[in-house]
Amino acid sequence: MSPSGQWPVTLVRGPLALRPIRYRDRAEWDAVRARNAQWLGPWEASNPQPGGALPSFRQMVSALKAQARDGSGLPFLITETRDDVPRLVGQLTVSSITYGSLMGATLGYWVDQASAGRGIAPTAVALATDHCFGHLGLHRMEINIRPENDRSLRVVEKLGFRDEGLRRAYLHIDGRWADHRSFALTAEEVPGGVLHRWLTGGVSG
Repeated sequence: MSPSGQWPVTLVRGPLALRPIRYRDRAEWDAVRARNAQWLGPWEASNPQPGGALPSFRQMVSALKAQARDGSGLPFLITETRDDVPRLVGQLTVSSITYGSLMGATLGYWVDQASAGRGIAPTAVALATDHCFGHLGLHRMEINIRPENDRSLRVVEKLGFRDEGLRRAYLHIDGRWADHRSFALTAEEVPGGVLHRWLTGGVSG
């Protein structure tokens, strides 16, 4: 099974939605990112090449759309509807989708500081993981987090992802090679779904 023909897709839980990123999101995306520059800076991917820069918004969206077309990624924005208006509150990308003997993917996300602490990140991660397990037929989801990123560590703890250990100098983050802790969950561990377990308090904490 592959995600061909299953994109674009929008995942919804109450006022929260994961929907495909679009070129026309640039103004709102730029505004949210600028407002969160200090909040997100320590956890941001950087280019390890001398003088290397990150892609522009258009280049990023173009690359993400290409991944969605070839079935290797799911590029979502996280929105929350308030007063009947959906507002951008974060971004979530499922990447490195692999079939064959692995049947797995990795997931990364960020959330607007003004929206942090209200369950948006764990709900979004649960929605995306359930979609990958239930609709794409994947077996394993992996999330890699800086050991210093207490808020993201709390997200995977709430959702019951297993700590699989430390990866030394795993990704280039905020200008240097940084260690990450690797967390994973398999479909067999959550037969009722990650979102159901999270919303019904099935994981302590």
